[in-house]
Amino acid sequence: MAEQSNGRPPFGAVLCDVDNVIRSFDSTRLEALERAAGIAEGTTKKVAFAAGAAGPLVLGEITSQEWAEAIAQGLAGLVDEPQTAYELALALLESPFHADDEVVALLRRARVRIPLVLVSNAALELESDLDSLGLGDLADHVVNSARVGLAKPDPRIYRLAADLAGTRPDRCLFVDDSEENVAAAAALGMHAVRFREAADLEQALEPLFS
Repeated sequence: MAEQSNGRPPFGAVLCDVDNVIRSFDSTRLEALERAAGIAEGTTKKVAFAAGAAGPLVLGEITSQEWAEAIAQGLAGLVDEPQTAYELALALLESPFHADDEVVALLRRARVRIPLVLVSNAALELESDLDSLGLGDLADHVVNSARVGLAKPDPRIYRLAADLAGTRPDRCLFVDDSEENVAAAAALGMHAVRFREAADLEQALEPLFS
């Protein structure tokens, strides 16, 4: 992906995931409630993100409140009281989050050169969440699955993001923490990078900065 002799950047756009890349969640309170309820830490997330469970949320078919109610129903047989199940669901929904400053700085630097599009499987609150982090101006476009009715790894959401960036899929750098989503991007010819830490993004962007 070296920069070409004509000065054109090695790729035409960056398409970047949000959750577990740009922002991370703090599960401390949720885990404390799980311990108090006598269930293993992580149980609530397993119920919430079991196959298909979050699909309606990220496709915009249900609200976050309705998702919390569905999670509580899924927990009902694991805890003693319905109220406890609902408190666990709300604790997940209301988990505090923060941005990774290093990742944000790298993306802002990249956007000076080429378009940046955020591509996220998220609830309708994503845009307001970004605003609350001071990141409402981070990207040229935000492709929120709940608003477009498409979710990764559906190839249509990748193509939509590339179109918004004004470039071909094979000229896109795609960054995501999900192996499945990265594989789907690679299948479209994108330069796909699995994110584990900020250093992965920095290495992927190095040809753009050199």
